[in-house]
Amino acid sequence: MKDKKSTACPAGRLGRVGGQSVLEGIMMKCGDRIALAVREENGNIKLETDTHVSIRKKHKILSIPLVRGVANFVESMMLSYKTLMRSAYMLGIDDTEEDSKFEAWLRAKLGSKFLEILTGISMVLGVILAMALFLYLPAIATTGLEKLLRHLGVLESLGWFRNLIEGLLKIGIFVAYISLCSLMKEMRRTFEYHGAEHKTIACYEAGMELTPENAMKCTRFHPRCGTSFIFVILILSILINSLVPWGNLAFRALYKLLLLPVVVGLGFEFIAYAGKHTNIFTRILSAPGLWMQRITTREPDEGQLEVAILALKHAMPEEFPEIAEAAPESNEAADTPETTDDAQNA
Repeated sequence: MKDKKSTACPAGRLGRVGGQSVLEGIMMKCGDRIALAVREENGNIKLETDTHVSIRKKHKILSIPLVRGVANFVESMMLSYKTLMRSAYMLGIDDTEEDSKFEAWLRAKLGSKFLEILTGISMVLGVILAMALFLYLPAIATTGLEKLLRHLGVLESLGWFRNLIEGLLKIGIFVAYISLCSLMKEMRRTFEYHGAEHKTIACYEAGMELTPENAMKCTRFHPRCGTSFIFVILILSILINSLVPWGNLAFRALYKLLLLPVVVGLGFEFIAYAGKHTNIFTRILSAPGLWMQRITTREPDEGQLEVAILALKHAMPEEFPEIAEAAPESNEAADTPETTDDAQNA
């Protein structure tokens, strides 16, 4: 991953910075500082920076193992949503798209909160759909398969294999859903920015000079990615949900929800460990998520890497002081002044 101009990897770089792809851009976060960069249709890069103090720093009890994973998951979901909304505002999407009659009514009633409320409703409906797909459908399908095999006289009971089949069905639904999403032009652009985020972070962690040329040489697969986290969660759920009885499917779904914080907490601990350690254990459990990143990330172009690099440097001004010095002279790199808006993300 290194070239002749690269230096040895400085200590403490692994896991120091993280990011997220948004609409036509990238968010990078280092510590409490956040930088969001998006490219407008005219080619300019619009930039905003902000700070966000994690709730885990405010309440120490949320920093203990397992609990910190649940707190981080909830906080990340909320901040990811806010960042996505902020990127839409920066691009002016809410002002340019034509509304349906229902959307026009909502905009008249809700005013500036229109897009945020509408997206919130969409997220709630998405959660309901996800619960139906991942909690009920696999269990119903597995139960149906067992009844069919029993009726055919092939097998009286699937036993523990019910949990394995249910888990494989969950993974299959997830892979199919992401694969279908990747066929959409807009999602493909987002996946390209996702690849730019990973390549830029890999370039930084390798100690290479942050340029689009160097970042292009780096891997677009990263063990701390949210895609890997989801796969770890799915694998852990197969093991932990094997303790849940197969009686009433509604009660089984309820038990799974109650055990979800445990699964999320364990998944977070593994991802945090895998991001800083490479051994046979982490390689085996990280492999499915890294493979899935072949779908959720795409090879970016140099323009997308430029956006990611700009976001990363502004998230770490103490390490890249030239950014602060050059910003007033650059119309592209500082198209928008620094802001204290809460709508930024980790």
